[in-house]
Amino acid sequence: MSEDPRRTIPRTDTLLAAPPFVAAAERLGRGAVRAAITSAQQQAREGSIAPADVADVALGRLPHRASSLTPVINATGVVVHTNIGRAPLSPSAIEAVVDAAGYVDVEMDLGTGARSRRGAGALAALLEAVPDAGGALAVNNGAAALVLATTALAAGREVVVSRGEMVEIGDGFRLPDLIASTGARLREVGTTNRTHLRDYADAIGPETGCVLKVHPSNFRVDGFVSSVGLEELDGLTRPDGSAVPVVADIGSGLLAPDPLLPDEPDAATWLRAGATIVTASGDKLLGGPQAGLVLGDAEVVERLRRHPLQRALRVDKLTLAALEATLRGPLPPVTAALHATADELLPRVEALAAAVGREVVAVDGRVGGGGAPGVPLPGWAVEVPVDAVPLLRRPDGDLPVVLARVDRGRGLVDLRCIPADRDADVEVALRAALGHNDTASPDDGGSGERPPSS
Repeated sequence: MSEDPRRTIPRTDTLLAAPPFVAAAERLGRGAVRAAITSAQQQAREGSIAPADVADVALGRLPHRASSLTPVINATGVVVHTNIGRAPLSPSAIEAVVDAAGYVDVEMDLGTGARSRRGAGALAALLEAVPDAGGALAVNNGAAALVLATTALAAGREVVVSRGEMVEIGDGFRLPDLIASTGARLREVGTTNRTHLRDYADAIGPETGCVLKVHPSNFRVDGFVSSVGLEELDGLTRPDGSAVPVVADIGSGLLAPDPLLPDEPDAATWLRAGATIVTASGDKLLGGPQAGLVLGDAEVVERLRRHPLQRALRVDKLTLAALEATLRGPLPPVTAALHATADELLPRVEALAAAVGREVVAVDGRVGGGGAPGVPLPGWAVEVPVDAVPLLRRPDGDLPVVLARVDRGRGLVDLRCIPADRDADVEVALRAALGHNDTASPDDGGSGERPPSS
């Protein structure tokens, strides 16, 4: 009588001790490796795989990464893309995060051994970047910065805001709901398209905690419109003569003017114009990690820092490290992508198109993340069939995952947001999505639309 083949299924402890599984356990954890092994063993017991194949099946089932998050190459042409993590960190910021992953002096003065101000280096870098600010604070995102400001200044009191600035931010969060959650009361003034200084002045009273000025994100209102500048709001006072703080939310995180984005507000300009404090995001136009930035009057910023809510909103050591490295280091990838010109991008796009036998087409990229919604970023892209776009973003073994976009019935692979040293990875993924089995560039490839001659 033949021996039951199930008796030849490798033992769990034997497999766990094998070098490939030991290495996998160091990377993924023993529990994940054991689960893959036991699942493959069960398949062998049921007869769906041979006992000799258990080890290979278990290894093939292990994830490639310790996290379920999948790295993607951004070929959409949208620089600050919320769905794929907004700003990519610079190499120096990534190095800083790795260094900070262990024990670091985040709240310690190594000279004295005493406790120190948390994240002093990152906050000093912020003040260096925005000299007009007397104080700086970092919390965990832009909405948190706004919530902290309105809570500290106006909880149980009124926040005066124009109806034209009652915006909805990402994922359905609306400004009225956000402010109401702080315990403050909204006092709306003006209309959707026109608000005047007298509207604010008439609303100011003993219960006014602050005036809120919000830069609209992702939309513009044109035509018969009127709004009030910070210079005018700066002079508002309560009946007792006390000044009313003006909280200005610029949203996108631009710290200084950028000629490419002339209508995008920046922290330095808004502070000089009269804002008491400015709030912004760190992972948009600044190009850093997710963070909420508070910049402005030193006394008001300190009031926010000492508020009990700040403890719940504070950032961790990894964010502080990445923020400081972004501020002090070379230009972040977001800035490079924004300022890449069509002429600079064309040779790379042409080379990719030739390698895969497709055409080059003119496109406009976008800033994204609620920044400069009306500003196009002229460039070029490789046109691909629409049905290739899902194949590019499908995780498949060792192939890079490339996120392209569909526009007017055509797939577009835009290199604006991709470092030049990743072009080869894009080509590999694109050749696979297009069904090219060889690795050599086709002889008859070339570009289609070309820029007009000067």
